Amino acid sequence: MQADDSAPAFGARLVAVVCAAQIFVQLGAGFWPALLPQMMERWSLSNSEAGWITAIFFGAYMVSVPVLVTLTDRVDAKRIYLFGVACTVAGHLLFGLTADGFWSAMATRALAGLGWAGTYMTGLKLLADQVSPKLMSRAVTGHAASIGISGAASYLLGDVLADQFGWRSAFVFSAATAFIAWVMVASVVPSRPAPHASTTGKSAPGKSAGGGLFDFRPVIRNRSSFAYSVVYCVHTLEMSALRGWGVAFLAFVAAHTGLKDETLSPALVVTVLALLGTLASVVGNEASIRFGRRRLVATAMILSIGFAAIVGFAGSTSYWLAVGLLIAYGMVVWLDSSSVTAGAAGNADPARRGATLAVHSTLGYAGGFVGPLVVGWTLDLAGGMSPMAWGLAFASIGMLILLTLVAFLMMRPANLVGDRVR
Repeated sequence: MQADDSAPAFGARLVAVVCAAQIFVQLGAGFWPALLPQMMERWSLSNSEAGWITAIFFGAYMVSVPVLVTLTDRVDAKRIYLFGVACTVAGHLLFGLTADGFWSAMATRALAGLGWAGTYMTGLKLLADQVSPKLMSRAVTGHAASIGISGAASYLLGDVLADQFGWRSAFVFSAATAFIAWVMVASVVPSRPAPHASTTGKSAPGKSAGGGLFDFRPVIRNRSSFAYSVVYCVHTLEMSALRGWGVAFLAFVAAHTGLKDETLSPALVVTVLALLGTLASVVGNEASIRFGRRRLVATAMILSIGFAAIVGFAGSTSYWLAVGLLIAYGMVVWLDSSSVTAGAAGNADPARRGATLAVHSTLGYAGGFVGPLVVGWTLDLAGGMSPMAWGLAFASIGMLILLTLVAFLMMRPANLVGDRVR
C-alpha cells in the first residue's frame, strides 16, 4: 500500500496512527515498577535483584536497538516495528502466565525489552522517513507525549488491575493492548520500498555513501547530533531510576513516617508525576524552539542536579514533602526529553538517520539499564532502605548528571534550524 507522503494530511494522519499505537504498546510499561514492593515481598527479592529485573528490560533494549533501528536504513521500518510489537506481546504474556521468581521474570522482561527496541525508535523512524522537516520537531514531541501519557497511566492501571484481578491478569491485559497496536500499524500504516543503499545507487550491497551499514563512526563524528545523544544517556538513566524506584521510595517514606491510608497512593503519585512530566516535555520542546535547544537542555540538567541532591534526604522526613519533591523532580527530568531526541534526529545526516537513532537509543538505554542498578546497589551497600541510603542513591544519580553536563557544554552542539535563539 502506498500513500502520497508529500501531502500534509498524510503526515498528520501517520503521526496520529503511530502515536495511538505507541499508547497501546506502552500501556504495560509501568506495571512492574508499580507492583515492585509487593513483588519483592512475594518473591523475597533483594534490592539488587529487584534492580536487575527492572534493568534487564533496558539491557535487552540496549543490545538489540543498534541492529534493529539501523536496519531501518535498509528495511522498511514498518516490518521492524511489527516484529518489535510482537516481541512485546510475547514478553508481557509470558510474564503474566509463567513468571514465578527472579530468573523467569528476568527472561520475560528481557523479551519485552527486545520488543521495545523494535518499537520505540522505530516508530520515530517511521515518522522521520515520511513527515516533512517542518513537522518533525512537533512529531517527535507528539510521539514522546503519547508514550509518556500511556506510561504514566500504566502505573495506576497496573495497580488497579492487580488489586481487582491479580497481578498475572494485569500483564495479560498489557499483552492484549500491545496486540491492538500491532493490528493498527499492520492495517493502516503504508508499506514503503526498502531504502536505497546510497543516494547514487552505486554503493555495494550493504553499504552507503557514508560507509558500512553498521559503521557508526560517522554518527559519532557528528558532534552536534552526538552531544544530544550523550545527554540522552544520562537522561534515560535518571528517568528509569525515578520510574523504577519511585513507588518503592514513597512506600518506604510512608512506612518510615508512620503514615497510613494516604490520600495519594505511591502508584497514583508516580502516575501524576509521569503525566506532568509529559506536559513538561511538550513545554520544554516549545521552549527549545523559542530560546535555543542547547540552553534548555543545560538548564534542565542543572535543575536535575539540585533535585537529586535533596530529594532522598529531605523527602524521607515527610510523605507529603516526598510527594512534592518527587513530582517537581520528575517534571525537571522530563523537561528536555523531547528536546534531546529532536536535537539528535534533526542534526543527523539524513542518509544516516537510522544509524543515528540507533546510537542515540543505545546510549539512552545503556543509561536506562544502569539507573535502576545504581539505586538498588546503593541501597544494599548502605545497609538497606533508610533515609541515608535513599539520599545517597539519588545523590549518586546527580553526580552522573553533573559529569554529563560538563561534557555537553564542552561539545557545544548546534541548535536546530527553526530554533529561534535569543
